[in-house]
Amino acid sequence: MTGGPAEPVLSVEGLEVHYRVRVPGQRGKVTARAVDGVDLVVHAGETLALVGESGSGKTSIANAVMRLIEPAAGRIVFDGIDLVPLRGRALRKMRPHFQMIFQDPFESLDPRRTVLDTVMEPLVINGIGESADDRRKLALVALARAGLTPPERMGARFTHQLSGGQRQRVAIAAAMILEPALVVADEPVSMLDVSLRAGILTVMADMRDRLGVAYLFITHDLSLAWMFADRIAVVYLGRVVEEGTSADLIDSPAHPYTRALVSVIPVPETSRDAQRTVLSGETPNPSAIPSGCRFHTRCPLYRELGEPARCREVDPMLAEVHSVVGGHRAACHFIDQQGVS
Repeated sequence: MTGGPAEPVLSVEGLEVHYRVRVPGQRGKVTARAVDGVDLVVHAGETLALVGESGSGKTSIANAVMRLIEPAAGRIVFDGIDLVPLRGRALRKMRPHFQMIFQDPFESLDPRRTVLDTVMEPLVINGIGESADDRRKLALVALARAGLTPPERMGARFTHQLSGGQRQRVAIAAAMILEPALVVADEPVSMLDVSLRAGILTVMADMRDRLGVAYLFITHDLSLAWMFADRIAVVYLGRVVEEGTSADLIDSPAHPYTRALVSVIPVPETSRDAQRTVLSGETPNPSAIPSGCRFHTRCPLYRELGEPARCREVDPMLAEVHSVVGGHRAACHFIDQQGVS
């Protein structure tokens, strides 16, 4: 895994995604701030993992980056071009360069198409290849790269004839055939058996090394992010609360939320030297985000420090945390109270 050049492939600035939702007991609809001011940077050949509980806003960030939903505010700069104002032909021209791997391979593939037709479709849509035979050859290469061999036999099958792991490999082949600069992978292995996950991640890593593709990798599994990603951004209630290199963030988590997530990563009992932190309560509704620090209603440090007013009244911003590598930031008023200097 390597970092990229100074100019990022993707730069997300002040991203907000809002939904109008109904709340029991209230008339009309209210605004749910699913994503509430997110900044992200991803470089070529790099994997940035977004980690958080269900409802944290991870998938809304992914869908906004892919322009599948409209952001309420912010910029999504891909390869120097802001995607937010683009519409119609201008947006379609950009789409081959950023692709998505969806969570559910059972739903994301058309059961009426053969595997080969599915992988060839992006080439047809974008007018790539001088003939059907050219496109077929490119699709067979993509299938082989994705580990679907022999590609001729696999290409003749329909999706109902494939296992879950094979279907996800088809989805990867279809996403990679255009050799995009960025791939947004939304929980790409969460629907698969544990025994199949390593194979899928190996294929994705090989594509990253071979093509220099950057990944925005969405997952609720912090241990998976630790293994696969260069950097991790921890998301809570629509906001990034900590970010840093994978090793730095796991070894020295600075935010109480991250520390709780790290504490429950499965490790051999003989190597565990810290107690697990089980968070109380549920994530607040994004239509009623708490004042001050949005995590204070569940924060063990807030309770340990006697419930300081600052946590309830002042919204903390991301600030640098001392680290050897650098680039480690957390949004907590009392980082120094956790043994992090």
